[in-house]
Amino acid sequence: MSYLLYEASDEDRFIEGVNEEVSELFSEINRSSFYFVKKSIRKILRLVKKYIRYSKKKETEVRLLIHFCREFKKVLNTFSRSPMMIGLYQRQLKAITKAMSYLHEDLQFDYQQDLEELAIETDGYWYDID
Repeated sequence: MSYLLYEASDEDRFIEGVNEEVSELFSEINRSSFYFVKKSIRKILRLVKKYIRYSKKKETEVRLLIHFCREFKKVLNTFSRSPMMIGLYQRQLKAITKAMSYLHEDLQFDYQQDLEELAIETDGYWYDID
């Protein structure tokens, strides 16, 4: 309800606020155990998905998920051998690709460049958006 009252009129400010919150949550992750990292990332993803449902705009979905994946990629460098973490990351890249298909061609081109930066390499194999 607060989204509709206060933030729906300024989508950019809403996205910036969510991205700041996501960045802060990623910086607070307890990295002492893989269990805590995995649990924290799933919690952050649930929060991002909740904000996406509030907005119901595909461009907002793409921007929020791209920021989530950028932050996730920083953590993924530490846990790059985990198939679970790579699978979760891949699913988010596919969600971005699907949401991008609903956008205008110019926006698709812009976000495609961001998406290509998110490709990861582990053990000589590229985990790309395909």
